[in-house]
Amino acid sequence: MCLCDAPFIAGVLTAGSMCIGVEDGAAVRLLYRTYRSKCSEIGALEPFTSRMPTRELLGEIVTGGHPHGDRPIAVAITNLAKTYPVPFLRLKKLLRRKFKPPVEAVRNVSFNVHEGEIFGLIGPNGAGKTTLTKIIATLVQPTSGQVTVKGHDSVRDDEIVRRNVGLAGAEERSFYFRLTSEQNLLFFARLYGLSSSTARHRIDELLALFELEELRARRYAELSTGNKQRLSVARAMLANPPVLLLDEPTRSLDPLAAARMRATIKSLAQSDRRTVFLTSHNLAEVEELCDRVAIIGKGEIHALDTPAKLRALHTEEEHVSIGFSSLSLLNAEQVLSRAFSRDFFVLEGGFPSPIGKGVRGQGLANASPHPNPPPLGEGTIETHTHPDENILKFKRAPNDELLNNVLRVLQESGAVIRSVETERATLLDVLESYEKENENTTVREADERK
Repeated sequence: MCLCDAPFIAGVLTAGSMCIGVEDGAAVRLLYRTYRSKCSEIGALEPFTSRMPTRELLGEIVTGGHPHGDRPIAVAITNLAKTYPVPFLRLKKLLRRKFKPPVEAVRNVSFNVHEGEIFGLIGPNGAGKTTLTKIIATLVQPTSGQVTVKGHDSVRDDEIVRRNVGLAGAEERSFYFRLTSEQNLLFFARLYGLSSSTARHRIDELLALFELEELRARRYAELSTGNKQRLSVARAMLANPPVLLLDEPTRSLDPLAAARMRATIKSLAQSDRRTVFLTSHNLAEVEELCDRVAIIGKGEIHALDTPAKLRALHTEEEHVSIGFSSLSLLNAEQVLSRAFSRDFFVLEGGFPSPIGKGVRGQGLANASPHPNPPPLGEGTIETHTHPDENILKFKRAPNDELLNNVLRVLQESGAVIRSVETERATLLDVLESYEKENENTTVREADERK
């Protein structure tokens, strides 16, 4: 039976409503189209009734496996592309002038952002982050593809979309330098269509929220860069939009102000179910705030998932470092070699080895502290707090028993454990791996053209 047979369609619609409790016909039809697309991807052609999908399977297909997938879609991006043409191309051809090829800022980008979700977009400079943000905000029209915000097309219904989004850019130039902070916000509030009383009440709320009350009478030109950034985010929230587009919201903020900004962003999504589309070069901030993260490079989305799953896809290894004392390097090597493979661990004394990599395996018996230890900051290992402290380093799979076994062997041999540190792959490692892939692809394409 083919997927497009009428009995199969009826089965999908009926089972879909039973499995996930959907009563809206449009939602069930969307469920069916999504499930059929998924089946075609894996080559499944058997009738629906022979492999009845469970609630978990349908939920995974529809929601994409993330915590907010059961909520309505706030921003939908489908096959989006943006190419900036060569200016005065005909004239340059006529005059036989050299010109650069058109710039493909965004290439075939597709993803959805759900209500109440904090969605992060990361990538190197020139990857297409700002262009994509401006397309959602209707400041730039796409070459092809579609962006919808709350079901409204960004090209056909641009005025409605603008009422539903608030944009805070990284380099803000639209404020009036001679006006005060309050006057600027009042001006833009009236552009949003707010009445005078409503605008002043809303401005008071936002100035208090972003701790700008003392600066309300200060001219914009006199504000620090960080305060200008906070004022930009406050302006984005004037009309209380359901979707916030934040381009590097903590840029130039001091650590305390940045922490308060992150707390505010998180509370907006959790309590108000506001959708936040965030771009940032601060990867620790992205990992702390975002429910899902997309990695973009050269205008293309390379990966999209939760931060934890992105790290796991990059590498599942965990780096472990154990500091211990009361056990010499020689004795530590002997007991560890008897219990484990010789080449799985690295032992380091009070100072780095001459090559800065510690001592590995067989050479350990003759090892001793470095006769001329390098100054602090050189090499890869800093001087330890305890002169007699040694360091054991190894890799393991997350949640296995290797760490417990190593600690048991060391303690049974008389070692005193002073510290245990674990380190897993970060978003920076993931981003660097995709950048290396892009560089290798570019080199291969260049070689093929030759």
